[in-house]
Amino acid sequence: MAIKTLSPRAQASRSTVALKALMAVSGLIMVTYLLIHMYGNLKFFQGQERFDSYLEGLRNILYPYLPHGGALWILRVVLLGAVIAHAYSAVALWRRARTASARQGAKRYHSNQNRRGVQRSYASFTLRWGGIIILAFIVFHILHFTAGVLHPGGDTDSKYQAMVNSFSIWYVTLAYVVAILAVGFHLRHGLWSAFATLGANTSTKRRRNLNIFATVLAVVIAGGFLVPPLSIAIFGYGS
Repeated sequence: MAIKTLSPRAQASRSTVALKALMAVSGLIMVTYLLIHMYGNLKFFQGQERFDSYLEGLRNILYPYLPHGGALWILRVVLLGAVIAHAYSAVALWRRARTASARQGAKRYHSNQNRRGVQRSYASFTLRWGGIIILAFIVFHILHFTAGVLHPGGDTDSKYQAMVNSFSIWYVTLAYVVAILAVGFHLRHGLWSAFATLGANTSTKRRRNLNIFATVLAVVIAGGFLVPPLSIAIFGYGS
């Protein structure tokens, strides 16, 4: 019995589907983390003692079954894997699209709005350029709050005080706001795209519901992250 070999076109198609699925799943993992992280950040309004105690308590999750900080390191490894998988699939799909269009990028057709045929789409800005902004912010955020290498506003052992010190500086707050807005736009389109990739976009009604869900969740997450820094920067909360 002869073994049927897939044509190069069929192989490429299947690989593209796999890459899109990888991007969707890794993205949903990060969205779950963002929701948990946002909830933890809002504990800032409970005061310095409770906020710092909450963060310290995270190191004792599943202790003594895991060593101190063990669960956090597992979470970090999973998140790192999700970020790498997400970035890899994004770059691979972008390169494949460039190759398919003879390296003309998003040149598809001419119109009155796009006389050169260059499509400046919502997705291209929020997913590609937004992704670059978010990646740069992640590096800064890790060096700032996790590794403790950067100390804008002064060094301190208190994470609560570190937030107050940092967001009392206008340009730190501005950079944070820009990054979180990029996260919001990225989530808005990315969530819809992820669920569509996983087969949820099967009707007009579901498409509308997915749009509403993606918008609401993006606003909730972005808004939740922006409340503490803006409260510090504008109203002097915690000072």
